[in-house]
Amino acid sequence: MLPANAPLPEFARLVLDAALAQLDASQKSWLAQFLQSSNTTTATKALILYGSESGNSEKLADLSAKEAKKRGIQASVKNMADLTPADLAKHENLLVIISTWGDGEPPDTATTFYNALMARTEPYSNLSFSVCALGDTSYEKFCQTGKDIDAKLESLGAKRIATRQDCDVDYEEAHKDWLASALAALRPVSAAPVLSSADAPAATKDYSLKNPCIAEVSENILLNGKGTAKETIHLEISLAGTGLTYTAGDALAVIPVNHADVVEDLLRTAQLTGEEEVELKVIGKKSLRAALTEDLDITGLSRAVLNKLNTIRKDPALEHLLAEENKEALKEYTWGREIVDAIADFAPSGIAAQDLVNTMRKLPPRLYSISSSPLAHEDEVHLTVAAVRYNTQGRKRKGVASTYIADVLKPGAKVKIYTHANKNFRLPENPEAPVIMVGPGTGIAPFRAFIEHRAALGHPGKNWLFFGDQRYMFDFLYQTEWQDHLANGTLTKLDVAFSRDQPEKIYVQDRMVAKSAELYQWLNEGAYFYVCGDASRMANDVLEALISIYQAHGSLSREAAEAEVEALKKSKRYQRDVYWWKFLVWSAQCF
Repeated sequence: MLPANAPLPEFARLVLDAALAQLDASQKSWLAQFLQSSNTTTATKALILYGSESGNSEKLADLSAKEAKKRGIQASVKNMADLTPADLAKHENLLVIISTWGDGEPPDTATTFYNALMARTEPYSNLSFSVCALGDTSYEKFCQTGKDIDAKLESLGAKRIATRQDCDVDYEEAHKDWLASALAALRPVSAAPVLSSADAPAATKDYSLKNPCIAEVSENILLNGKGTAKETIHLEISLAGTGLTYTAGDALAVIPVNHADVVEDLLRTAQLTGEEEVELKVIGKKSLRAALTEDLDITGLSRAVLNKLNTIRKDPALEHLLAEENKEALKEYTWGREIVDAIADFAPSGIAAQDLVNTMRKLPPRLYSISSSPLAHEDEVHLTVAAVRYNTQGRKRKGVASTYIADVLKPGAKVKIYTHANKNFRLPENPEAPVIMVGPGTGIAPFRAFIEHRAALGHPGKNWLFFGDQRYMFDFLYQTEWQDHLANGTLTKLDVAFSRDQPEKIYVQDRMVAKSAELYQWLNEGAYFYVCGDASRMANDVLEALISIYQAHGSLSREAAEAEVEALKKSKRYQRDVYWWKFLVWSAQCF
């Protein structure tokens, strides 16, 4: 207890006595050292700057700031959308967390900052920095945005304090290692000590990849009619008793397993039985078949996989393919092929079990836009998923997670899931704000959730949906629901585009242009504009249509129209939930 003559007000002494009584010896020691050091140390300041498409970089930026503050570093977090490269000159320490998506592109909200930084010539003479880059090794330009920013900052005279970390889709451990290195370089010698996890009270674990929620499937429904070229699944999962929560605009991570026939084909090609014992990092020892089924990405073929295979086999043809001057040939080879093809081509006499698993990365979870509102479906979460099946190089192929959902997750099946918050895809806070939604195909998913959410909350704002697919008779996803929403006034307007119902193909962007005057009026009334679906073509076509609408009805130049759209982005009135579809060229999903 504090002595009665302590120079403190009576209420403060009583509060401190009560608090100190709850601490053990190590916690009291830490507190004493902290109070002492806080009087003698000038805290280091750091800016943590992120660029995020799906929210991963933003999440890691927030985690990084919390860890920095534990180490006595005053960390602030900023989105690249909210500052300019010139603002960096005001800071001494910079940690960048940036994702790359698609064909080496920066996140949509970071594009303006990225382009301005690449064009900058003024030096950063007093800036120290480090970059953590997020990407996907299955793409040729892995972590390209992070690599570009890292090189540009160095070329402008900034001092690199920790080596750039390039993270694959399984990024948690790589980010943790990078952050430890970067913070160690920033932390002042006399900084306050850190309360270790062993000393801190145990916290409730959230659901995550390492701690997934195990839930039960309640419905698996084919949405397309007979005669369709498509296979779209409506999946309902019960959350009763799990405590898992989400909101409209979030995504659901599904942790799949590889199909048995795909595993057996790979074993046959590698001339293995599947009973061999292998060692996996972190996991430990298990049978080869179990590892290939549950833990490893056994299909995704990339330069990284081929490089590992080359260190094992040293095949002259593979050496030639991986040569720097043969980038186009490598791109052509990996397009449409899987790991099983590479084993057949470059290890025709077979490969050792441990060598095989050493070429592979962990099986990543798949994120799907949630197509339900928790206000409309208590203790449930719904997904709208296109099953991917196609043929290339003489083999039948299937999307790992989409066909796991279609073929395996029948009612009663258990599935491992967790939610992924998407702060960049949210309904407006103003309940009266108009909303325009563009979602062809399975891009309709989050807008089903949006409409359900606004209806449940009684929001009076107008809602306009643009939906597109192949054929009206077979592919009008959730048709009766949209008709009900129109009838009760929840949905104000519905415009559809079915590309294969007439000789000329009509898409959602064509419907936008046809209704451009009214769409422009909605935007001038403060409407929020949302896009969900394929990023490689549709999202850019929709963006071009929107720019043309501003040009035509605002009497603006191309440059001025682009500035208007950029202003929408900055005010969060233009939001996208888009994804790259690598095998669109072969799939029956094409519009």
